[in-house]
Amino acid sequence: MKVGDKLALADKLAEDVLRAAKAASWERLSDLDPTGLYCAHPFRGQGYEFDVPLLDGDHVTDDAGTGFVHTAPSHGADDFVIWTKHFGQEGIPFTVDEDGKLTNEAPMFEGLEVIQLEGKGLGKDGPANKAVMDKLIEVGALLARGQLKHSYPHSWRSKAPLIFRNTPQWFIALDKAYRDGKTLRQIALDEIDRVDWGQKRTGETKDYNRIRGMIEDRPDWLVSRQRAWGVPLPIFVKKSDGSILQDDEVDARIFAAMNDGGADVWWATAAQDFLGAKYKADEYEKVEDILDVWFDSGSTHAFVVGNPEAPTRASFVNPVSTIYLEGSDQHRGWFHSSLLESCATRGKAPYDEVITHGFTMDEKGMKMSKSIGNTIEPQKIAEQNGIEILRLLIASAEYGDDLRLGKIMIDQSGEMYRKLRNTLRYCLGALRGSEDSERVPLNHDLPLMERWLLHRLHEVDAAVRKGFDTYQWRVALGAIVEFCNVDLSAFYVDVRKDTLYCDAPSSFRRRATRTVLDEVFSRLTAWLAPIMPFTAEEAWLTRFPESVSVHLRTFPETPDAWRDDFAGEEVATLREARAVVTGALEVARRDKVIGAALEASPRVFVADEALLAKLQAVDFAELCIVSGITLVEGDGPADAFRLAETPGRCGGDREGAGREVRAVVEVFRSGDG
Repeated sequence: MKVGDKLALADKLAEDVLRAAKAASWERLSDLDPTGLYCAHPFRGQGYEFDVPLLDGDHVTDDAGTGFVHTAPSHGADDFVIWTKHFGQEGIPFTVDEDGKLTNEAPMFEGLEVIQLEGKGLGKDGPANKAVMDKLIEVGALLARGQLKHSYPHSWRSKAPLIFRNTPQWFIALDKAYRDGKTLRQIALDEIDRVDWGQKRTGETKDYNRIRGMIEDRPDWLVSRQRAWGVPLPIFVKKSDGSILQDDEVDARIFAAMNDGGADVWWATAAQDFLGAKYKADEYEKVEDILDVWFDSGSTHAFVVGNPEAPTRASFVNPVSTIYLEGSDQHRGWFHSSLLESCATRGKAPYDEVITHGFTMDEKGMKMSKSIGNTIEPQKIAEQNGIEILRLLIASAEYGDDLRLGKIMIDQSGEMYRKLRNTLRYCLGALRGSEDSERVPLNHDLPLMERWLLHRLHEVDAAVRKGFDTYQWRVALGAIVEFCNVDLSAFYVDVRKDTLYCDAPSSFRRRATRTVLDEVFSRLTAWLAPIMPFTAEEAWLTRFPESVSVHLRTFPETPDAWRDDFAGEEVATLREARAVVTGALEVARRDKVIGAALEASPRVFVADEALLAKLQAVDFAELCIVSGITLVEGDGPADAFRLAETPGRCGGDREGAGREVRAVVEVFRSGDG
């Protein structure tokens, strides 16, 4: 600084700036309205003969600096946006090349690096920064200088530091009238509304909102990249006016050459060979950019869906739904490019449904990364636990969300697998030696328990089919697991095991039990085949070794006649009352009054006459697996066991359930009957 210098500073920052510049004293002269002002470049006369406008930028604050910041639209996104807002793209130089070095549009500094790599993932200041400061000192234009640690963005893949630069690119306009007076943006938005992004199946709109927001907000469609590999953009640009050469003969020569020698012939062939005698190569720029790789993948539908030889909307209509399946990051990738490319060439999206899945994280919710060391290899899970457990784990997860994978989830999946496999094993044992001749008709002559089990099969079948039809594997698997654990294992087979082991083979009840279990086995193996293919195949061929694979079957049809709302309601009521008895047995077992349940002969007090009649109409002792039960009308003794968490109900809160069930466990004595 020199005596008499005049500086334009923000009031809030002036004192700090002048102190840093070692000014002994200063005086505030006046306010300054910077609107419409221009500054002279400090290197005027040395290749920088332009004026620099003062622009009002929202990204500039008065927290640090001087309050007046130079605008460098070729170096930063914020500056680029504010410049184009006022002047479009006119006057923006291309000052940094693909190697991170200054170009000849930065006179005196050409070839200097902005950042230098210093080991893996580390960067240091390149020589360009010092060279510019030295030049500012030389011309007397540097007020002060200091050091700061700058946080550069880094590449997520290579970990190398990044800088921003502007480059000329190729775009496809989204807002110019294209087909039937519609813009490409509007065609794409209309197709987004037509496609099922999951909202029609599950009611969730997040994927629909995400892709629609991306198309609504994107400025244009960038289709070029600057890389050393890829599919070239075979374009010639006239140097004099920037126009694109459009000539069918030139295009035919390019097509023939690529058809014979692949895409690399674009770089290996001289421009004049493509241009022919009609044009001079020195008058045209041969574009060296490649096509965005997402455009490549977005074009794959042309060879999979519809007729590639006749790219029209009509040829794109299929008798079946076309589904795209990928991760949630593909809303800006494959889903996105496929939509725009197809809408541009066919006027229609290439898909009718899009299914999006999340990603696998570690137990803490962190992205799995080899560099962090938190990966869990599927092969390891398969080696240690078996592949079926991994498949069950995935099927039981909400695949639309990210999955936190760790030992706890794997162990839980292993326990689920054990229970499902044991259910199939039990069915195989119970059905061993069964023949068609022993089957009984599946009608209303069946015992109540068997009618109820068929009713539950009807309900579960509907839930499983709906789950599979809507790709909600978790819903389908949940219905199967609940049926196996709650209805079969904890209730039906527990009650009917004495029938299977003790009744005569010719008895109607035993034959009915095996007939219904046969239907259970048939459906369980079919339902589980898509999720547990090896286990379902093993179980099916164990029972029917001469039959075809379980995977060549379709889901068995479940007759509507199996729906029996009466049986469903009756057994639900009985199970509520049974829960009181089994609860009393657990207390007696805990207090060492009894060992096994068959040592007990409880007295059950029922206050509701209707419920009492229902319990008297069945073998309630068999349902409770005790040696005998005495049913007594009334409230019973105050200290009798009841389900305390549901006072006034018999174990549940269904409409019509009894007011109160109490049980007193008494030890069964020899000779009592």
